[in-house]
Amino acid sequence: MRETTHKNARKRKTGRRHPLATVALIAIGLGLTGGAYAAFNATGSSADAATSSSSDVASGKKLFQANCATCHGLEAQGTDEAPSLIGVGAAAVDFQVGTGRMPMAMQGPQAEQKPVQFTQKEIDQLAAYVASLAPGAAIPDERYLDGNGDAAKGAELFRVNCAMCHNVAGAGGALTQGKFAPSLHGVTARHIYEAMITGPQNMPVFNDRNITPEGKRDIITYLQYIQKNPSPGGFELGSLGPVAEGLFIWIFGLGSIVALTVWITAKSN
Repeated sequence: MRETTHKNARKRKTGRRHPLATVALIAIGLGLTGGAYAAFNATGSSADAATSSSSDVASGKKLFQANCATCHGLEAQGTDEAPSLIGVGAAAVDFQVGTGRMPMAMQGPQAEQKPVQFTQKEIDQLAAYVASLAPGAAIPDERYLDGNGDAAKGAELFRVNCAMCHNVAGAGGALTQGKFAPSLHGVTARHIYEAMITGPQNMPVFNDRNITPEGKRDIITYLQYIQKNPSPGGFELGSLGPVAEGLFIWIFGLGSIVALTVWITAKSN
C-alpha cells in the first residue's frame, strides 16, 4: 500500500508543469495574436502597394528624393524638421500632396492648403513609393465615395465626432495656438475619407472601429447634401453660428434703431 502511494506521488511530481510554462503559453498566444493582426492589416492596408507596379514605386522614389527628402529624409525616416513617413500609407500621401499641403511652403502651426504642385499621376507614384515602405492606410474604395449613403445617419455621426472643430455645417473653426479646422466645402469625397483614416494636422484618426466605412460614406453624403441644398433659414452668414448672427444683429439691428431714433428726433425738431 505504501509503495503504491509513493508511486502515485512520484507520478504527480513528475507531471507537474514547469513554473515558466504559463509565461511561455501567454507569450506564444500574444505572438500568434499579434502576427495575425499584422498579417490582416498588411493584407487590407497595403493593397495599393501590391497593385502598384515596380516602375511606379521607382518613379515615386525619385520624386520623393527630389521634392520631399530635404525634410523627411532620403529614406522617409524623418528628421528634426518633419516626421517619418514609414507606415503612413498611400492615403496620407494622396491627401497631403493632393490638397497642396505638401510640400510645405514654410514652417508654421500647420500645413495650409494651396495649389497642387504635382499631377495626379505623380501623386500616385509618390503614394506607391511610400506605401511600399510599410503597411499603412490605403486609398479608399470608390464605393464609399459615391455620396449615396444615409445623410441622416451621416449628420448624426458628424455632429458627434466632427462638429466641435469643423462646425455643424462643415464651415471650419479656430483652434488653439494659431491652428484651425478647415472648411469642408468643396473638398472631394476622396480627400474627406482620407482625412478621416489618416488624421492630418490636429485631426484624430477615425479607423474602421471608430467609424465604419459605411459610416464614413454617410458622413460624406451628409456633407454633400448640405452643400447642394440651400439653408432653409435664409441667408446663412457663412454658417459660422451664433457669433456671426449676433454680430449681424448688433451692427444692423442696433444701427437701424439708432438711425430711426435720429430720424424721429430730426422730424420733431
